[in-house]
Amino acid sequence: MSINSSSLDHSLTRRLAASLLAAAITLSTAAASFAADTVVLRVGDQKGGNRSLLEISGYAKDLPYKIEWSEFPAAAPILEALNAGALDVGYTGDLSFLSVYAAGAPIKAIGGTRSDAKTQAILVRQDSPIKSAADLRGKRLAGTRGGWGQFLIDATLEKAQIKLEDATFAPLGPVDAKIALVAGSIDAWAVWEPYVSYATLKDKARVIADGDGLTPTITFIVASDNAIATKRAAVQDLVQRLNKARLWSLDHVAEYATSTAELTRLPEDVLQSAYTAQRTSPIVIDENVLKEIQAASDRSTRYGILPKKLDVNQAVDRSFTAAAAGSN
Repeated sequence: MSINSSSLDHSLTRRLAASLLAAAITLSTAAASFAADTVVLRVGDQKGGNRSLLEISGYAKDLPYKIEWSEFPAAAPILEALNAGALDVGYTGDLSFLSVYAAGAPIKAIGGTRSDAKTQAILVRQDSPIKSAADLRGKRLAGTRGGWGQFLIDATLEKAQIKLEDATFAPLGPVDAKIALVAGSIDAWAVWEPYVSYATLKDKARVIADGDGLTPTITFIVASDNAIATKRAAVQDLVQRLNKARLWSLDHVAEYATSTAELTRLPEDVLQSAYTAQRTSPIVIDENVLKEIQAASDRSTRYGILPKKLDVNQAVDRSFTAAAAGSN
């Protein structure tokens, strides 16, 4: 039986086409599988925050996962988004974190930084008759509710042996409080950097008390319980990169201030003053940190800032910074 060469060619062509199609389908399936396996971390940030720090330091390069950044005007909505499951990771002051955790949010503190406690301060106008914390009795004092501002006010009054009810607390965020202080509708304002540097350099405000010996001044990296359970490797890598970027910033204050000034439109001299004063450094969540935060938490409960006594050990996951410390 003879074989027609044209029919043979046609048969080979069909088989080759089928093989190429099968290979294409296999590659397409593999690519789709790889894409499906790519971890995406949803990270909450503020303008001039962790995203810009990672980028300017170079630690945003070669990520083995994808970051979807969401920018918020303050830490409070970051915590709300974490609680709602809309974010995987964010950051906030220690007491603000505990306030949301106490309300039942499925979140944990997994890392963080410490700044000099003196950079939390109570400010008054340049022409104010208030000279020290002893003069705060009967005055109207503004700060953030449930966070550093309210805590610093209460702790400062207690240290000055002034009853909390002998002063009026005005719950105002930094922007509104700054306007109120300049306008004279409040007598003093409890706040942190870079607001302290801005107020003293640009508005000629005076510091009459600070957080030295009163506040831990820790900013926590916070993750949802779900992200900890399902995206641990990516979250761990992010914590390590943020820690390394923060150490970089300590040796590059001027460069960091210039970069952040461009993003935030804040004056460069204000940011350089703030960064120099803060000396913000990464922490390991160890026994000493836990004792500090537990003491601040207990005081916050006594002040009525937190609704109930907390076991801080239950609010943190120490494994992330323990692993980071072991890798350095």
